[in-house]
Amino acid sequence: MNAHDYALQANGSFALPDACFKVKALMADESSEISNFADVIGIDPSMTSRLLQIANSAIYSFPGEISTISRAITIIGTQAIYNMMLVDVAATAFKHFENQAIDLKRFWRMSVYCGLVSKNLAISAGIRDIERLFVAGLLQNFGELLVAKINPEVAQQCEKYDKSQLPWQLQEQVLGYTYTEISADLLKIWQIPEKIILPIRHFNAASSIEINKDVKILNLASRLALIDSHSEEFSYADVIDESLCRPLGLSVDDLTQAADFAEKEATSILSIMNPKLFSK
Repeated sequence: MNAHDYALQANGSFALPDACFKVKALMADESSEISNFADVIGIDPSMTSRLLQIANSAIYSFPGEISTISRAITIIGTQAIYNMMLVDVAATAFKHFENQAIDLKRFWRMSVYCGLVSKNLAISAGIRDIERLFVAGLLQNFGELLVAKINPEVAQQCEKYDKSQLPWQLQEQVLGYTYTEISADLLKIWQIPEKIILPIRHFNAASSIEINKDVKILNLASRLALIDSHSEEFSYADVIDESLCRPLGLSVDDLTQAADFAEKEATSILSIMNPKLFSK
């Protein structure tokens, strides 16, 4: 199977809800009003509740409480709401996913941590529209869930990474491509904006893509997430490519600050996205 085959086999647990497509269509319609967006989202009380939880979380860090979708749209805009819906899709898929092939707590932790670090590094690098990088960080390894569901034995092989063979290097050896390539193909099928897909698709070409800062941010964030989840195995010196920092104007202190932020906030975000697994 190639990466696209895995993406095509994504079943209902990984499907993008109609509400996401409707919101995307409203964003493209200049005559759309805030009430139109609120009506689409409000049909699903569960989604509304989760989006408000996300809006009031450390992902956005807005002063004061956001109590309605209409207020959220007014304050943070339709693009941010759409991004939050993508986060909610991931949360829903993760919540209903049960598989012994991979360490789900590790998967969750690395995904959310990567998203938080990506956002924080983007701030330090002076990048605009930082929420898209949180979404890219969160979804970049989504392909791992698909492999674990469709070919659990292969996923177990890919879990056996170490300092001599980093995760994406082992995935390349076992599969012939990486989880991020599967993720990018799935997000393409979902019609996710290309600016979110691009850093995921080119994740392993970070050092050769000179014009796109998002790719470099995501690569650094993924490596910091690896250190966080396997501190006994990996160190900064083992996995961080400092050549990626220079074009971004990032220092070691910036990376440390981003890692500290993610470590502090990851648990609260995880408890929103999967309370059953992380509120114990």
